[in-house]
Amino acid sequence: MIRITAIYNETDELCGFRSEGHAGLDKKGKDILCAGVSALTLNCVNSVEAFTKDRFSCKEEDGLLEFIIVSDVSKESSLLLDSLFLGLKSISEEYGDRFIKLTI
Repeated sequence: MIRITAIYNETDELCGFRSEGHAGLDKKGKDILCAGVSALTLNCVNSVEAFTKDRFSCKEEDGLLEFIIVSDVSKESSLLLDSLFLGLKSISEEYGDRFIKLTI
């Protein structure tokens, strides 16, 4: 199961996420659910880096991606994080709690 947790700063502003696990829908490397989640999360990280001046920390390991904006969260980053969770919610609604769990 993929578990994705929203991370909030001290002012209750969405500032990142933690994604861990594998969906188990198919074999590793052929799992379209994992691929979709990976595409959304990595695109969010890359977009914050490319289109904002926000500082962040990012930790990647097998089956884990933790991304946290450590500076003030710009309007652009806020929009990118909201967009990420919109996409993740759509995937969650399609595939259900058996394969993906969102904690927002």
